[in-house]
Amino acid sequence: MKDRVILHCDLNNFYASVELLERPELREKPVAVCGSAEDRHGIVLAKNDVAKKIGVKTAETIFQAQQKCPDLVILDAHYKKYMRYSKIVRNILYRYTDILEPFGPDESWMDVTGSVRLFGSGEEMAYQIKETIKAETGLTVSIGVSFNKVFAKLGSDYKKPDAITVISEDNFKEKIYDLSADSMIGVGRHTYEKLKRLGIYTIGDLADSDIRALRNAIGVVGERLRYYAMGMDMSPVIAQKDLPEVKSISRSTTTKNDLETEAQVWKTFIVLSEDIAKQMIENDFLAFKLAVMVRDNTLVWESFTESFQSPLRFSAQIAQRAMALFRENYDWKAPLRSVGIAVSELAHSDAPLQLNFYSEEGSAPASVLDEQVIKIREKFGKNAIQIASVVDCSASDNVYKSFSQCE
Repeated sequence: MKDRVILHCDLNNFYASVELLERPELREKPVAVCGSAEDRHGIVLAKNDVAKKIGVKTAETIFQAQQKCPDLVILDAHYKKYMRYSKIVRNILYRYTDILEPFGPDESWMDVTGSVRLFGSGEEMAYQIKETIKAETGLTVSIGVSFNKVFAKLGSDYKKPDAITVISEDNFKEKIYDLSADSMIGVGRHTYEKLKRLGIYTIGDLADSDIRALRNAIGVVGERLRYYAMGMDMSPVIAQKDLPEVKSISRSTTTKNDLETEAQVWKTFIVLSEDIAKQMIENDFLAFKLAVMVRDNTLVWESFTESFQSPLRFSAQIAQRAMALFRENYDWKAPLRSVGIAVSELAHSDAPLQLNFYSEEGSAPASVLDEQVIKIREKFGKNAIQIASVVDCSASDNVYKSFSQCE
């Protein structure tokens, strides 16, 4: 494992960079890609470096961003365009290895251990890839080169944009041990707060920490993070072709209190649908069939299914279809103890689809929004961003607390 050569490629300011390919006159101006440019309460999905230097941040509202930067240029998101460029870049990466693990549309790990004799060292390959992507797409990429996945990811974040960073077995302590512990993948806001209470602020502190104290504070996660900081990440790069085929995705929950109204069911469906959409996005899936499962407080189970010609692909769409199916079929003979949603008949987004004149509009911005919500939660915790209709209700604890216990 010590002889592995792992790259992590991260396209710089991906959505904004793609938009600026067609709007080069905006390159020197502050630009943000947003889910809804007409809605002052929409959020920033991506920004260019000019806007970043002024203080514009991903996930803040358009209104907040414009308070910092009155001249901010707001551009709409175009999800299909981003996916097209993502596939072009991925095909470039496949020229160097077939062991490639996507991490969202703009990031990928590559195990190029077996390619060194063909293309040179990991660093040499990284420069070749960077220049090829720039020449063939106009996009820039930052690449981390290391002997494991965690440090390769850290390397791609180390210096941006358009940079190569090598974190080797010889230099990793000197290179990264003074960095904040939350700069390492797996250390989100809540975990970092727990680490700070143990006096752990940097990656070096984490590597030198007491394993028993870590285990007591954050369980086996703490032990794993310490190994990562020590350079002992042994996880393989998993090629897409080696991933097990997923035939369906489902989420269900037994709520703390019985559900007695459609409003309570709707709020629960929102939470379940968000988690289903997360797995669909991570696997690049569309779904053509949906099922709703319910169990009342007399323990009687029922399930309802529906198939669609136009695929389901984002959380609001899944929740809305599930609610419509529920309303059509459940007669409220008794309050509900458990509810669940499942999607099946899955296909990858690049599969051939039969289109019709009545396909739903607006799915692209919603898919982009789902992606950004996922990234925010991965970094800052699940409660960092939530649907307002779920948070602003007395039933929200009933939904979120019960959901956190289900798989």
